[in-house]
Amino acid sequence: MAVQSLTPDWREWIEVNLNRNCTIRSMVEAMTDREIDPISAAAFITTVCREKQHAVSDDQLELKSSQSYQYEGSRISPGNRIKTHDRVVDVRMRLERPDIVLFGNVLSKEECDELVRRSREKVDRSTAIDPDTGASKVMPDRTSYGTFFKLEEDEFIGRIDRRLAEVVNWPLNHAEGMQILNYRVGGEYKPHFDFFPPEQAGSPVHTAQGGQRIGSIVLYLNEVEEGGATIFPQLSLSVVPCKGDAVFFGYFNSRGEVDRATLHGGAPVVSGEKWIATKWLRQHQRG
Repeated sequence: MAVQSLTPDWREWIEVNLNRNCTIRSMVEAMTDREIDPISAAAFITTVCREKQHAVSDDQLELKSSQSYQYEGSRISPGNRIKTHDRVVDVRMRLERPDIVLFGNVLSKEECDELVRRSREKVDRSTAIDPDTGASKVMPDRTSYGTFFKLEEDEFIGRIDRRLAEVVNWPLNHAEGMQILNYRVGGEYKPHFDFFPPEQAGSPVHTAQGGQRIGSIVLYLNEVEEGGATIFPQLSLSVVPCKGDAVFFGYFNSRGEVDRATLHGGAPVVSGEKWIATKWLRQHQRG
């Protein structure tokens, strides 16, 4: 019979092999031989890493999502420039697998400064989602400060919300409100997924309204003196913050699969501070 949940025996096996520095690929292959499908195997390993705050080495992160995710093309329109209702956005880089696009000129310098100004007095210690309960709470993996703006909260926020919807070719009301994050010296967000992992008990709390997250937009609001890149460990890819730029990555297809190659994090800020805005896209309209 196929294994449907993370049993104590498998949890112990994963811990032992992580400590032995076995690669994720070899662990998934071994679990697949024992009637666990590759998606669940990778998810179980990720769960144990989070619970034990296990730092996964670059050598361990060999697993590529092509084993379990069907790519269907980018959500972003082709071309070198994307015209929105009020701005022309440049396409600086595209990656097909996973679906990652780097944009330039998404926000003006003045818009970046205004978002920071509005947020600076509001930010509080950021929370992350508890995988077991779905509750948001302060966790050691995420050492940033943040605040939120409601979708189309006012004319200024609404103009940016509309622009982003046009850039990623997705309905404005199929998204969460903008989150602003501030990372100070030493601040980081260890590698994680933005989607709600289907195997985690707390995920239905969030997918009940709006469905699964399908993609993320990270907007860079300032120049960081040193550090603070958005990192994709499985891809050996780092996106260095550049004021006004944004990176999009998609991770959900029409088959209901999630792309675990979009594992990402925020590298520690070495000098200065980092301000970003994050927008998460959803399957459906929320509320």
